[in-house]
Amino acid sequence: MTLKSAELGEIVRIDSVGESSLKQRLLTMGLIPGTRVEILRSAPLGDPIAVRLRAYNLALRKDDAEKIEVSKVG
Repeated sequence: MTLKSAELGEIVRIDSVGESSLKQRLLTMGLIPGTRVEILRSAPLGDPIAVRLRAYNLALRKDDAEKIEVSKVG
């Protein structure tokens, strides 16, 4: 499953970050394998989505979230 397909309020764990032009930047922002991420909300038209990881909130475009493989926690 990808971060894009995760439901609002769900907590997931990052399994891998796929190849993209932003891969290094996503990793630098803390989206590394093993990190727990909570899906907070999405914009009115669905893009971008807001997530909480570590000690901050982050907005991601759905195109970028689609490249991040995750699994459900719990």
